[in-house]
Amino acid sequence: MKKEKTYKILLSGGGTGGHIFPAIAIANGLKEKLKPVDILFVGANGRMEMEKVPQAGFPIEGLPISGIQRRLTLKNLLFPFKLIVSLLKAKKIVKQFQPDVVVGTGGYASGPLLKMAAKKGFPTLILEQNSYPGITNRWLGKVVDVICTAYEGMEKYFPAEKIVVTGSPVRKNIREIKYTPGEARKFFGLEENRKTLLIIGGSQGALRINEAVALHIEKLLANGIQVIWQTGKFSQEMAERSLLNAKFRNRVVVKDFIYEMDKAYAAADVVVSRAGAIAIAEIVETGKPAVFIPLPSAAEDHQTRNARALVQKDAALLLEEKKAPRLFFDVVFGLLKDEEKQQLFRKNLMLFKHGDATEKIVHEVIQLIQKQA
Repeated sequence: MKKEKTYKILLSGGGTGGHIFPAIAIANGLKEKLKPVDILFVGANGRMEMEKVPQAGFPIEGLPISGIQRRLTLKNLLFPFKLIVSLLKAKKIVKQFQPDVVVGTGGYASGPLLKMAAKKGFPTLILEQNSYPGITNRWLGKVVDVICTAYEGMEKYFPAEKIVVTGSPVRKNIREIKYTPGEARKFFGLEENRKTLLIIGGSQGALRINEAVALHIEKLLANGIQVIWQTGKFSQEMAERSLLNAKFRNRVVVKDFIYEMDKAYAAADVVVSRAGAIAIAEIVETGKPAVFIPLPSAAEDHQTRNARALVQKDAALLLEEKKAPRLFFDVVFGLLKDEEKQQLFRKNLMLFKHGDATEKIVHEVIQLIQKQA
């Protein structure tokens, strides 16, 4: 490619970390491969991406788009107007920026942006990380050029000729963990050789998971387990209260947010987690046996579908949230003491690994640019 050309990339992904962080990973990958490159993000006003993207060093434009509520609300009545305004603003952004390619990783804003870009004939690519696509990506699948997926078998939702199975982008420090389990446990102030459980409910924590843990934490400790527990900021106090009279309190590390996730994964024998796209991708990448407790209110129950994709291949366990208060200890401790099952899960998780997903997606983006040249 000609060095003197400045490549122009529009990127949209937002609403949750599961859309934003992969988009940022792709942007960083493109910065390494395309020089010089001009990258502009497009997000939804008031959503998490409007803060996280600038923190990552990229400019962002906001659209007034929002999601549709499951019940009749004023927001739903305003949705058609917000959509029209967002489409018009997206059209203006595309016209002014004149991108070489437009990439969407999911979220409200990616719909109007990718729709207008495709309509104007600009090359387009979307990333679908879930085993069941959201409304926005199903809508866009008919008009975009390339669809990168994390799972096989997505032909039932998208045109087969557009699909490239890439996996989901994972943070570099998690792809390249440099710590032994003992070193990582020592970092958290835990014993180097004791069985360790990692509990994560996403960046905001997960109230129902935390409540189930609180009910069973003393029994886990009494059975020799030590725990790294990410609670989210709203459940930290409740978690700490549940440990006030615990006999082996020193075997638990409670944090509202874990920044050192590479060390947390390295320390863990087993992980308890929600089943969002990022959680699944990281557990696949690290090869950690997991018990997934999907968020039942996630759009179209996609977290349960994500987890089942692994469960069906004997690569994980699924525990329904409503059953967690009763069954948490039996399921989690059962896996912790079953070395044979852990080994089976580690082996079968390899079936879901697709190498460096970010690199593969960046390659597809560059291919699109080259076709237009």
